[in-house]
Amino acid sequence: MKPSLLASSVLLALSALALPAHAVGRLADVTVIDRSTGATLPLYHHRGEYWVAGQYGAQYAIALRNKMGERVLAVTAVDGVNILSGETAAWDQTGYVFSPWQQYQVTGWRKSASEVAAFEFSALGDSYASRTGRPGNVGVIGVALFRERPPEPLAQAPAYSRQAEREADGPTSLRGTPPASPPSPTAPAPVAESPARGKSALADRITGGAEASGFVDQQTKKTQASTLPAPRLGTGHGARESSVVSQTQFARLQAQPNEVIRIRYDSRENLIASGVIREPVPRVPSPNPFPQSGSFSYVPDPS
Repeated sequence: MKPSLLASSVLLALSALALPAHAVGRLADVTVIDRSTGATLPLYHHRGEYWVAGQYGAQYAIALRNKMGERVLAVTAVDGVNILSGETAAWDQTGYVFSPWQQYQVTGWRKSASEVAAFEFSALGDSYASRTGRPGNVGVIGVALFRERPPEPLAQAPAYSRQAEREADGPTSLRGTPPASPPSPTAPAPVAESPARGKSALADRITGGAEASGFVDQQTKKTQASTLPAPRLGTGHGARESSVVSQTQFARLQAQPNEVIRIRYDSRENLIASGVIREPVPRVPSPNPFPQSGSFSYVPDPS
């Protein structure tokens, strides 16, 4: 069992859902926060996926609020990279453990138990994933949520009775052989699942994307990049800042996530050009061929 990190602070609840939506998730609410303003970025739903519009150079946070009355584990990835370990992301890796109803803002790439490097929207080439040779999944935030396996019930001692005592003192041939205590099962180690395995089992638990496998079709990305008005955004490795967590143990209820939340991001210009954001078309008044119609006057005196 891998140790996970326990979020050390509880924050205030986020605002209620609005249109466009600000939070997504069944087991937990997941939102993206602009840290310079404290505003929750609107979530836009387009062709089965959720999107947020980022701004180049702005720092952001991933806010999670546990909606369950039990602990949950959130294995979180940005641009296909685990934000705690820096590994290419997989479901069986370490994550943050949230107490019942707890909320916490994840503000950066974890560097130690007391420090992170801030998330900030950057050019694709300056993203942490690109700088570490993994540009293939830049532009997506993923959260795999796991429910906790309940603890094993404690064995109860048999009730005492004088009849049982008399039988125990009788001849050996009359004594019953006490039943052996069943072995206590151990928690199975999390198993890494390839994208192809478990796809059908997770199909109804994927939030913000129609597929559990590869985040973005590579050909689609190439086509979009050639037509977008601005460079695509990634997430950079920003300034170091304080962020204290502690370690805890967490036994997963199952090897596969109970829910996977996926949120894609890019600049507002690119999302408008892609049809993700539809700005209202301003109403232009129709020209009037007789603008002075309706007003009557006689010939004025000359000046």
